[in-house]
Amino acid sequence: MPQPHDRIAIVTGAGSGIGRAAACVLVADGWRVLLSGRRLAPLLESIALCGDPFNDIQARALAVQADVTRPDAVSALFDVVRARFGRLDLLFNSAGAAVASLPLEDLAVEQWRAAVDTKLTGSFLCTQEAFRVMKLQWPRGGRIVNSGSLWAHLPRPHAVADAATQHAITGLTKASALDGRAHDIGVGQIDIGPAAPESAPNGLKCRARMDVMHAARAVLHMASLPLEANVMFMTVAATQRADAVRG
Repeated sequence: MPQPHDRIAIVTGAGSGIGRAAACVLVADGWRVLLSGRRLAPLLESIALCGDPFNDIQARALAVQADVTRPDAVSALFDVVRARFGRLDLLFNSAGAAVASLPLEDLAVEQWRAAVDTKLTGSFLCTQEAFRVMKLQWPRGGRIVNSGSLWAHLPRPHAVADAATQHAITGLTKASALDGRAHDIGVGQIDIGPAAPESAPNGLKCRARMDVMHAARAVLHMASLPLEANVMFMTVAATQRADAVRG
């Protein structure tokens, strides 16, 4: 059985999907996890679903309401981790915005901005704050994992905002990994295919889906490596994804 330890994680978008699953896997492995999201109720539901593996759930999982599109809210989120724990070992950028499936010419600029502000700008703001914490703490350094998507490599129709922001996340991953090297900050990205119990994006019907916990355990693997090693990119998808490979 895993033993509790003192490593600290922030998981954004922790009220559902891969964020929720990753938070629960981290808690079960002994991490102390700050679960962040726009709404408090889903975060509390996530904590309840995580269970109480060490009879210490209130000390192991903390819900912090924060809108990652707002710099002041992101700053306040990281103030919580500074005040409560004094350090940060892992940031999992998992927050995203659902965008309706529409032809490119019909997508409203407000819908485009919602996707960009949440997925890209939100990940940037959180990465920026994580750098500030990780560069100054001792032992210094830490790890950042960005949640990407299979759809960045295999765009689907009527999903320009999703494809564009996911491609941009890859650029953020590469640039921040380069900047983090000198400070023992490892940055990587996990690209995730359709996963149950979440529905496919934009109502898209997907015949092959995997359990979201497989992706969550992959995040744990990335997070558990020593800082001298880094998974730069990982793709996790159902084996039967017909559009992933040809043959």
